[in-house]
Amino acid sequence: MRRALLALILLAAAAWVWWRYFPDTLPAVVGETVVRSPVANPPLYKWRDSKGQWQVTDKPPSDRPYETVIVDPNQNVVPSVVPGQTKPPEN
Repeated sequence: MRRALLALILLAAAAWVWWRYFPDTLPAVVGETVVRSPVANPPLYKWRDSKGQWQVTDKPPSDRPYETVIVDPNQNVVPSVVPGQTKPPEN
């Protein structure tokens, strides 16, 4: 009885860790029915500092307006052109 309970607790803990830190690897059926982990794709906050420079942080500023940014994990956010180059490198 104790072994079964311990196995159940370990299985539940493993499922929680999988859901929390690796949600993109969950089977499609689970991913579509279970609420997405907040740790997997946290919101970012975009705002201008006192010098007018854009800042992006994981916590919103308390003294100025900001924009909440949610990055789509399925979208490429890496620029395809390196700064200073006029055209993308050929493969």
